[in-house]
Amino acid sequence: MTFGEKLRQVRRDAGFTQRELAESAGLDFSYISKVENDRNSPPAADTIVRICNVMKVPPESLLALTGKIPSDVKETISANVAAQEFLRETHRLALTENEWRELSRTVRRLRKEGR
Repeated sequence: MTFGEKLRQVRRDAGFTQRELAESAGLDFSYISKVENDRNSPPAADTIVRICNVMKVPPESLLALTGKIPSDVKETISANVAAQEFLRETHRLALTENEWRELSRTVRRLRKEGR
């Protein structure tokens, strides 16, 4: 599935027309149409996040199709030695999708227990 196809599916599932989504996200309607029809390349990561926030859906599935990372996440990782070490280790271990999900649940649980 292309990015455009996935965006169209997510938009429709969220109950938005192209015009409604474009207006709410501060984008031009024709831009959304071109992206969905794969005539434009996927938007920047931060734009994808903004679009997903409007539709109230997690941006990860759309971001994963592009290989892009939002600027706030990129800044946090690039400025943190421990975060880079952690990601390098997880890369070395070649975690599966399910292992990444379990790791995320564990981190959330540890954070909650630490409070």
